Amino acid sequence: MKRIMYVEYKGGGLEGPGRIGWVELSKTGKMFYYQGKRLLKTKSGFKHNCYDRETHEEYWVSGPKKDGSDRLYGGAVEIDEDAREEYWTKIRKLPQNKNLTSYKC
Repeated sequence: MKRIMYVEYKGGGLEGPGRIGWVELSKTGKMFYYQGKRLLKTKSGFKHNCYDRETHEEYWVSGPKKDGSDRLYGGAVEIDEDAREEYWTKIRKLPQNKNLTSYKC
């Protein structure tokens, strides 16, 4: 199953680059596939809920919030090109923004 989700790299500390994009979920729901990465859910972690199976780098993966407040500490969020229109029209309900490729939260 694929769905639009928020993915933030946490390997460099508490905050890192955040993106909105299509993420594929494994049948068990314990693994996310995004941009060639296999992100395994973890039950323990400080400010992260997944790690890359190959590099062990930490990530936060979650459903996008309807108000756009996805980042814990605020900042810019990039939107993948193939997810942009659906994100703005169906999730945020702001079709007038469908040409925006990022936002601040």
